Amino acid sequence: MKTKEVLLELRKQHHLTQDELADRVFVTRQAVSKWESGESVPNTETLKILSKLFDVSINTLLGSPRKLICQCCGMPLDDSSISKEPDGAFNEEYCKWCYAEGDFVYKDIDVLISFLAEHMSNQNWPKEQAEAYFKENIPKLSYWQKNK
Repeated sequence: MKTKEVLLELRKQHHLTQDELADRVFVTRQAVSKWESGESVPNTETLKILSKLFDVSINTLLGSPRKLICQCCGMPLDDSSISKEPDGAFNEEYCKWCYAEGDFVYKDIDVLISFLAEHMSNQNWPKEQAEAYFKENIPKLSYWQKNK
């Protein structure tokens, strides 16, 4: 979906007119009209306001142009799993299980790898194989790179 389609759909889902949406995000009705026709896209600050208003990530507002993964555990992210800051803003770097209430749940990589291997293994992916995979890939994520 393109940004113009996402914004139009969200506005209609929330039963807002273009004027009402414009008032809530501090722009003109003409700006909303331009977004919905694809002539322009909201600026960064307006995207943040729209994200909070509609309770969706900026990535979703932009038509999900990039695939997000948690930079702590590697899990694919969508609006239901993306973490939030204490003020309610989405944090598109982490899942809600690794980053909650403004703090990181996992501070020890070995604890995380053990948890993932235990919970992600199955009959087709034995625990030892899962653990080897996570030991190779988890350290490459930005959270663990920053905390070496």
